[in-house]
Amino acid sequence: MPCLCPTALTSDEQHALLRVTAAHPRDHLIVALALGTGLRLSELVGLDVGDVFFSDGKPRLRIRVRPEIAKRGRTGDIFLPDALVPKLRAFWRHKLSSGEGIGPEAPLLCSQSRRRISPRRIQVVVRAWQEEAGFDRLYGFHSLRHSAVTNVYRASRNLFLTQRFARHASPLTTVAYTHPSDEELREGVRKLAC
Repeated sequence: MPCLCPTALTSDEQHALLRVTAAHPRDHLIVALALGTGLRLSELVGLDVGDVFFSDGKPRLRIRVRPEIAKRGRTGDIFLPDALVPKLRAFWRHKLSSGEGIGPEAPLLCSQSRRRISPRRIQVVVRAWQEEAGFDRLYGFHSLRHSAVTNVYRASRNLFLTQRFARHASPLTTVAYTHPSDEELREGVRKLAC
């Protein structure tokens, strides 16, 4: 029977993806938000400037996912990792310099035509950056969410904290993120006495 475990990027792959996108503010923020918050694709696309920034351009440290963009209308709070704050500040400067809307209801992420970016465009962008980073295997966008949730579990070893981070209705859904990585398995096997 095939494993139904979510596919997560390795730590090296996550760092490589952030590194290759570093000079591209929008794409870098897409990757950083996905890896740092576990936002779903529809949630990321649906974010407005006011969801993430105060009117003076200061990043919020807590994002409320609105019911109209949340899965099944279930709202939730997203706490931003400290590492995202400077990235958001840089992105605010990018939005100002590129002439994108910064009003509270303006889309956070825009296409080249300054309209809300489409889910398909994000999927294409993330795939192209994986190719640029030289990945042996290409992942779908949802693997970024899986990576974020898995990272929280591995850092905390707390199923219920991870469930809240992922905004899962049931801890049974979250259990799938508790599987050991290849690196953890390799390290565990190395220490076996034979």
